[in-house]
Amino acid sequence: MSGDWWDSAVIYEVYPRSFADGDGDGVGDLPGLSERLPYIASLGVDGIWMTPFQPSPQVDQGYDVSDYCGVDPLFGTMADFDQLLDKAHGQGLRVLLDVVPNHCSSAHPLFQQALAAGPGSPERELFHFVEGRSSSPDSPSDLPPNNWQSVFGGRAWSRANPGSATDTQWYLHLFSSGQPDWNWRNPEVGDYFEGVLRFWFDKGVDGLRIDVAHALFKADGMPDAPSASPVVDGLRSNPLVSDQEEVHEVYRRWRRLAEKYQPHRLLVGEVNLEPARAARYTRADEMHQAFAFAFVKLGWDPAAWAKVGTELEEARKLHGAAPTWALENHDIVRSVTRFGGGLQGTRRSRAALVALLGLPGAAYIYQGQELGLPEVDVPEEARVDPMWARGGVTRDGARVPLPWTEDPAGSHGFSAVGGAPSWLPTPDGWGTRAVERQQRDPGSHLALARQAIALRRRLWADGTFTVNDGGTWRLQEGGLLLCQRSPCFLVAVAMGSAPARLPAGVVLFSAFPLEQDGWLQPDNAAWLRL
Repeated sequence: MSGDWWDSAVIYEVYPRSFADGDGDGVGDLPGLSERLPYIASLGVDGIWMTPFQPSPQVDQGYDVSDYCGVDPLFGTMADFDQLLDKAHGQGLRVLLDVVPNHCSSAHPLFQQALAAGPGSPERELFHFVEGRSSSPDSPSDLPPNNWQSVFGGRAWSRANPGSATDTQWYLHLFSSGQPDWNWRNPEVGDYFEGVLRFWFDKGVDGLRIDVAHALFKADGMPDAPSASPVVDGLRSNPLVSDQEEVHEVYRRWRRLAEKYQPHRLLVGEVNLEPARAARYTRADEMHQAFAFAFVKLGWDPAAWAKVGTELEEARKLHGAAPTWALENHDIVRSVTRFGGGLQGTRRSRAALVALLGLPGAAYIYQGQELGLPEVDVPEEARVDPMWARGGVTRDGARVPLPWTEDPAGSHGFSAVGGAPSWLPTPDGWGTRAVERQQRDPGSHLALARQAIALRRRLWADGTFTVNDGGTWRLQEGGLLLCQRSPCFLVAVAMGSAPARLPAGVVLFSAFPLEQDGWLQPDNAAWLRL
C-alpha cells in the first residue's frame, strides 16, 4: 500500500463531553476518554478526531473558543491532554483536534480588548465591527449593517455597546452572538492562527479538522445578501459569507506549515458546499481532505446516493483527492433515525456502515454509530443546543452520552456510580444498545463494525484497495445501488423492497448473511470481488 496514512484511514469522531466522564460531574472529559482509549483501539480504527475541549463559555458546546491553546477545566488539564496524546499514540491511534478559525468566543481576550478599545481602534480591526444603517436622521446606526442571517436563527449582527451614544458599531457573528467572526482580511489574524497551529503540531498532534473551513472571508464591502431568509443550510443560502477566493491562500499557508513537520500533519476541512466547489479545497497544495457533505446527510434513497456519488467522483477526477466519507457526526440526525427508525432504520444503518467502509477514500465514523444508536428525542426542558433557543432546531439528540453498561447506574456507565446526572439525559432502554451488551453478541452492530474495519485493513494490505481507486456509481432495476471502485471490487446496497440479483463475483462481506446465493435482500449491503 502506498500513499499517506490518511488515504486509507478510518477515523473515529469523539465528542468528549458525551464519551466518558472520569470525574463524576456528569460531563465527559479527557481522563474519561483516556481510560476508554483501549475500546476505540479495539475497533481497529486509525485515529480519533476530538471536538473542542479548549477553554470556552460553552455557548455552543465548545465551538466558542476563548483560548485556542488551553484546556477547559470542564474537561481536565493540559497534563491530562498530554497523557491522553501519549496513551493514544501508544495504542497506535493518531489524534486530530478541532480548530475553529471562522469565529471565537465573545469572551476571548482579543474580542474583549476590541470592545474596550472602541470604534476606529486597531483592536477592532481583528473582527468585523461596522457602523449600522439608520432608520431616520434621529436614529443613527439603529439597524444592522446588512440583511445577513445567523446560522442559529435571527440576524447575524449585534450591537457592540447597546445604548451607547458614541459607540454605535455592530459586530458580525454568523453563529450565536457569543461567537464573533474574525476578520481574515487583517493579516494579523492569519499570523495569530499560524501560532495556534504551531502550538498543537509542536505537541505532537497528528492533524486538524477545520470547522466551517469555507467561511473565514466575507465579500468585500459586505453588501446585502440576495435573500434574507434564515441560513439553515450551512451558509449556502448566502453566497457572500463563504467560499470567497481568498480563503484558499489560507490553506496553502497551512499546508506548507503542516509539511514542515515529520511526519506531515493532516488537514481536514468541514466544507459544506456542492462537490465541485468543495473539491477545490483539496487541491494538491491545500487541505488533504474535505468531508463529502453532499453524502453525509443522505436518506435511504438510491437515486440520491448514485447522483451524489457520481458528482463526488467527477470532482475527484478533476482535483485528485478522494472523497472523505461520513454518514454521521455531532451536528446531524443519526443514520438509524434518518433511514426510517426502529428495526428498519437499524438494519439500514448496518448496511450503510458496510457500504461506507467499502468506498474509495478515508472514512469517518461518529461515536455510537458503531453501536447503531438512534437519535434521541431529548425533552425540551433538557435541551441546551443554542440552535433550539434561536431557531427551533436541536442537535442534542445526536449528542446523548454513550451507553457503556446495561445497568442504568452512572448513566449506563458514562459516569461513576453515584456521580452527577449526565449533562443530557439518557432515554429509557438505552442499555439495550450498551457496549457491554454488544461485546457479548457476535451478531451485534459493534461486532459488524469491527469485522468490516478489519477486512478493510486486509484489503488495503493485499492491494485490493489502492489510493488510485475511483467510484463508478450505477443504479440497477429494483433499487440495487452499485459502486465499483476498481475492476476487481464493488460495493452493492439493496435499497429497494425486494431481493436484487448481484453481479457475478465472490461475496467477501455483507451486513447480514445472504438468504439466497446471488441475491441481496432489501436493506443489506455486500462487498464483492469480481
